[in-house]
Amino acid sequence: MPIVQGLADTYDSRPQDGTRKKIGAFLITCLYHVDTIVATMFLTAGATKPLAQELAAGFGIEITWMNWFLGALVPGLLSLISIPLILFKIYPPEIKETPGAPEWAKGKRRDMGPMTFDEKNMTWIFVLAIVLWVSGQFIDLSAVTVALIAVSLLLLLKILEWNDITQEKGAWNTLIWFAILVMMAGQLNELGFIPWFSDAIASAVSGWGWVAIFVTLCLAFFYTHYFFASLTAHVTAMYPAFLGVALASGAPPLYAALMLAYITNICGSTTHYASGPAAVLFGEGYVTQNEWWKISFIMGLFYLFIWLVVGSGCLRLIGFM
Repeated sequence: MPIVQGLADTYDSRPQDGTRKKIGAFLITCLYHVDTIVATMFLTAGATKPLAQELAAGFGIEITWMNWFLGALVPGLLSLISIPLILFKIYPPEIKETPGAPEWAKGKRRDMGPMTFDEKNMTWIFVLAIVLWVSGQFIDLSAVTVALIAVSLLLLLKILEWNDITQEKGAWNTLIWFAILVMMAGQLNELGFIPWFSDAIASAVSGWGWVAIFVTLCLAFFYTHYFFASLTAHVTAMYPAFLGVALASGAPPLYAALMLAYITNICGSTTHYASGPAAVLFGEGYVTQNEWWKISFIMGLFYLFIWLVVGSGCLRLIGFM
């Protein structure tokens, strides 16, 4: 967002003086949708992904960093390539060329100066963590262990101090609530609510083929997010029930678990309150609520086509269904 704000200011595009549509509104909208897709492509890119992984494990389905990434790679790249092209057609900026952007970026880079010793250490630790996350399934290393290794290295090299960790209130808040939500989802399953809800949905679509049932579930999951202000709450409330119905209808287990998990993340592209980034970016004032909802509805139709049609074909090719 600071990069987008800097570029918008460079071209005198601000929400306060009526110049938001010169380029700022287009850049904010691009950032929002690109962020949604990038976050969908990686298992470690947000709390909802490992939450879905944990819930799927309750059905005996193993989601790993690698099979998540392989399944999301092609639809994700197609989405990322298409986002600026589609938005340029349906929500074009007034400024169509930005010759000053490279010079602005070079100037900011010069102002930053060379990388410090701590920044270089941070870089290789970050790369190490990603490599271990990716290869964890092959070397029997859990994501929790990888995180502890990375944090321990940051502390040993004094890139972080212990006070830096204890004062990170947002991270501790996420950790506590994440644990509670996982426990609540497990209890709903043990107490019989999720099986009951699954049976109720299954009876409503009885006699349908599993493909029709699964597409209906994905559409229902996507559009019910208009009633949620939290992706995590949405996943906790509906993912286990919908996955249960999909499996009961005969859908391939890994395919159903992955595709529903992808849908739980791309539905963050719907409203201005659909996710944390959405609220922050909308709050900048570059895009009106009506514009946000209209553009997001159009983009949502595109995402559903790409992920359900192209994504399903890719999952079939790599043997996940």
